[in-house]
Order: sequence, then structure tokens, then C-alpha cells
Amino acid sequence: MTGQYIPILCAAVVSVGLAAGMLLLSRILGPRNLTKRKTSTYECGVEPTGSTRERFPIKFYIIAMLFILFDIEIIFMIPWAIEFRQLGFLGFIEMAVFIGVLVVGLVYVWKKGALEWD
Repeated sequence: MTGQYIPILCAAVVSVGLAAGMLLLSRILGPRNLTKRKTSTYECGVEPTGSTRERFPIKFYIIAMLFILFDIEIIFMIPWAIEFRQLGFLGFIEMAVFIGVLVVGLVYVWKKGALEWD
């Protein structure tokens, strides 16, 4: 039974080997003429203002994680939408329950104030 996983293992080893090889080659062959201008902060052509160690409010990270969470949930709806007719009424009920759970989660997050941007 473990013989079925050998191609996946080979693909993973080749992928990691290629990535490591490219990083190593770029490190060996790439130029290393670091100047103060090259190592400074870049802000879209505008002179940098403030420190590069500026702290972001935790709300920013919470909203970003929630966006990713709900965005990934939408990805699960695409195969369902493609196979909607073959799934029939049972498939519709299952997706309704899935969306219901998402709505409950959204309401919970909303009530906790995670979507408030002060």
C-alpha cells in the first residue's frame, strides 16, 4: 500500500531539490554589491518616512485572517456549483448547511467586534 505514495514522495524530493538548487545557485552566482541605497526601505519611489519597525494594530491581522478564511471557504463552493445538477436536492441541502455555518461564524465575528476598524 505504501508503494502508491512513492510518486508523491519523488515529486516532493524533486521539488525541494530544485528549489534548494535554485536558491543555492542564485547565492553563488548572483552579484553581492550591497550599498546603503539598495538595503534601505523602498516605498514605491517615495522617500521612506518613519521606522521600518512600525507596529500594525492587531485588528489588521485579524481582518486579514478572516478574509483568508472566508476566501478559502468560497473555493469549496466552486466544485459544488459545477456539479450542482448531479448532486440534486441533497447537494443543495448540504451547501445550505455549509453556508449556514459560515453565516453563524460571520455573525459571531461581527458581534465580537472583529470587523470594527477604529
